[in-house]
Amino acid sequence: MALSANLFLRQSQSLVMTPQLMQSIQLLQMTHFELNQFIAQEVEKNPLLEFTPNDGEMGSGNGREQDGESYGGEDGGHGEDGSDRSNSELNSDWYESENTGHADRLNAELDANFSNVYPDDSPPQRLDAPELVSQWKSMPGSAEAPESYDLDDFVAGQISLRDHLNQQIPFALRSQPDRLIAQLLVDQLDDAGYLQADIGETAARLGTAPADVERVLATLQTLDPPGVFARSLAECLAIQLKQKNRFDPAMERLIQHLELLARRDFATLKRVCGVDEEDLLDMMTEIRQLNPKPGSDFETGISEAITPDIVVRASSDGSWLVELNPDTLPRVLVNQSYFSSVSKTGSDHAFLSECLQNANWLTRSLDQRAKTMMKVATEIVRQQDAFLVGGVDHLRPLNLKTVADAIKMHESTVSRVTSNKYMLTPRGLFELKYFFTVSISAVEGGDSHSAEAVRHRIRLLIARESPDAVLSDDDIVDTLKTSGVELARRTVAKYREAMNIPSSVQRRREKRAMAKVAGF
Repeated sequence: MALSANLFLRQSQSLVMTPQLMQSIQLLQMTHFELNQFIAQEVEKNPLLEFTPNDGEMGSGNGREQDGESYGGEDGGHGEDGSDRSNSELNSDWYESENTGHADRLNAELDANFSNVYPDDSPPQRLDAPELVSQWKSMPGSAEAPESYDLDDFVAGQISLRDHLNQQIPFALRSQPDRLIAQLLVDQLDDAGYLQADIGETAARLGTAPADVERVLATLQTLDPPGVFARSLAECLAIQLKQKNRFDPAMERLIQHLELLARRDFATLKRVCGVDEEDLLDMMTEIRQLNPKPGSDFETGISEAITPDIVVRASSDGSWLVELNPDTLPRVLVNQSYFSSVSKTGSDHAFLSECLQNANWLTRSLDQRAKTMMKVATEIVRQQDAFLVGGVDHLRPLNLKTVADAIKMHESTVSRVTSNKYMLTPRGLFELKYFFTVSISAVEGGDSHSAEAVRHRIRLLIARESPDAVLSDDDIVDTLKTSGVELARRTVAKYREAMNIPSSVQRRREKRAMAKVAGF
């Protein structure tokens, strides 16, 4: 059979991931902060895009002011008779211009002129403090405010742990070499206030004797907060006890055997410390009052509040009203007028056409993102209606496939939409992933239970147990079985460890010790 080259024409369909399609997929899983950053970058590259914040102020770029549109009221800044109202007229003082005549007339009719009552006193005058008036006029919301203020600009700065210690070092150390050693030790503190440095290496770096570093360190350990510059938990607790004058031999032996205290081995602790049960309880009470992390009171970063993407509230007809949070939805506008005016000149027509296409695609992608989030959130609320009414105990098992089939979308799309998105409900603020939990089978073929609801039941059972009747994992399994939840003992142990709940033996020791402490 001879080999030959032939030319065939074939028609086929295939899915191609274009850059625009990849961009739309990436927009789904972005948070509102990441989305605003992405849009800001696009606005810088595209002259036809215009970013409008949700606070009512126009963003930079080719605004609507260039198109001749006005952002005033319905009368466009004119009075009822068509005359222009100047800013001076709008901002005039109503007290002086309008109500002064009415006040004089009322005083004359009602005989309420205080100048007749106190003739020796000067008539009341309106005194204005210039600096206070200027401050009031510059406050947000006033007519003469140049711009809105951010309240965070007026918050006092938080002092750090290192700044707090540096303020005390000049009073604790006199010589300059000692202060240099102290500064190097301060720089090697972690966020908890522990010293992460080797004395020998520090002495070799500074060219001094290790004894000098130890002497400076002993002085630094007397600074505030108590327990700072410790190299271990035992040393941290010992420093605080020494400052309270409670570091006796029995307490010293207790500090040296903290692993026994962690295991709640009170019998061995009594023998090691040479004290009875009452003294041991008093020592444990003092240990609980100490701070194991002295530097934790000093903030190292700024905690930011989570802004919900979806808001759910009860409607008047008994249903749930699902809305997208307008604060997380950026407004992106395409300036068609600017494109038309520049296209008439004939310069860079290809570039402007590409910018217009990208701008239209971005606006459509943002609109599709909002619609997809609304569909997913509405379906989640419909599926978890019992949770919104009754709480965590009524949380239903739910997976991505159930929501995807209901809204006729792919599971990957639902997964991207629910990533790093939060929903504000009457029950609190929850991540959308919170509503997707594993299904746990029920006893005798009943309705399945959510894994999160089962964990909540385990947590409540352990919280309600008494010191004399601590529940083991087998007891929890039997209790859950009576309420219709079929669960294995190893699963209960796994859930308990995931919630950082100790075993029944450790809980029994701790609860009995706490009960005795409360009795004393």
